[in-house]
Amino acid sequence: MRLLLGSGGFSTDLRREGWKEVLDDFLGPVSKVLFIPFALKDHDHYVEKMIEYDFSAGRELVGIHRSSDFKSAIEDAQAIYVGGGNSFRLLDSLQKFDLIKVIQKKVQSGTPYIGVSAGTNMACPTLMTTNDMPIVYPKSFDSLNLISFQINPHYFAGATHIEDCDQFIRYGGETRDDRIKEYHEMNNLPVLGLWEGAILRVEENEKSFYGKGVGVGSQPEVARLFQKDKETQVIYLGESFPEELK
Repeated sequence: MRLLLGSGGFSTDLRREGWKEVLDDFLGPVSKVLFIPFALKDHDHYVEKMIEYDFSAGRELVGIHRSSDFKSAIEDAQAIYVGGGNSFRLLDSLQKFDLIKVIQKKVQSGTPYIGVSAGTNMACPTLMTTNDMPIVYPKSFDSLNLISFQINPHYFAGATHIEDCDQFIRYGGETRDDRIKEYHEMNNLPVLGLWEGAILRVEENEKSFYGKGVGVGSQPEVARLFQKDKETQVIYLGESFPEELK
């Protein structure tokens, strides 16, 4: 399988540049991309913004919602691109339109899959490590299962602080690490915390990290690997993909 999974958070020029460079190389000769905008409410506006930001790396981007037959659109697609937004709404839509197995079969046959944020969540075995509110109720949390581990997009380490006049006050809720620990109290799959702006590329059995403007320093952190009852593993840009997940 060929997968390009972005954490999201492409909020700077450098991060956007990095995403488009990797996407362009990943798509290669693909000229037309099928975009699935179900994670947001306004599908047309979503496609318009994607084109405006050139988040298809110069390829023609077509929203699946404009097709009269969603399954045929997937079966005919040169590449499938699943955008970010609310993961519960996205999965609920894929289930209602009976698209899970169609996408699985298409991607497993070699069609490139691109996911960002919620679209990256969809590539995991389940929805359980999303950051989103359950604004709708999917019939199950089972997602596309294109990879064997979970991803937590938009990952960051440590506590959040909120600006209050001339000082910063620590947010009192759980950290991202706390929430992943809670996941492992009830579940066993490894979780890859993918920093904002970071990208995971899968080419058959080869997996590697990319990203510009990710973290700080000469060797920025791109991800952290969380495994049940084991020490957290920090992964830096340029390092090999963890053997535990290959």
